[in-house]
Amino acid sequence: MARNAELGRDADPFMLHLYAALAEKERRLISERTKAALAIRKASGSKLGNPSNIQEAGKAGRSSLIEAADDHARSLLPLLRTFRAEGTITIGAVTRSLNERKIPPQRGSRWHVSSVANLLARAQKLEAVC
Repeated sequence: MARNAELGRDADPFMLHLYAALAEKERRLISERTKAALAIRKASGSKLGNPSNIQEAGKAGRSSLIEAADDHARSLLPLLRTFRAEGTITIGAVTRSLNERKIPPQRGSRWHVSSVANLLARAQKLEAVC
């Protein structure tokens, strides 16, 4: 959809089809190169992956994501307090306010009700700790 935004409303469907076909071809080429490189590594005796620490790696990855989400929520706490003081208390109203003020979410381009609900729950936990 990013191409559609770049090309505008009057984007030619034929051009969009060509872009989609090129993107699909590139995905296929990347997949083939990756598989070939892994096959070469495996054939040369390299052990792929590390199943011995998969639990630890998963735990480290999750804790990293949680820490990043906490940091993002912590940075938005003053703004959320301002919303509350202004009477913006519903999840939908907070969502609209964040999008209107062009406050970027941690991932994606827009806030959605579900992401704001997660943010508010996280902020509530952080405020209880602080």
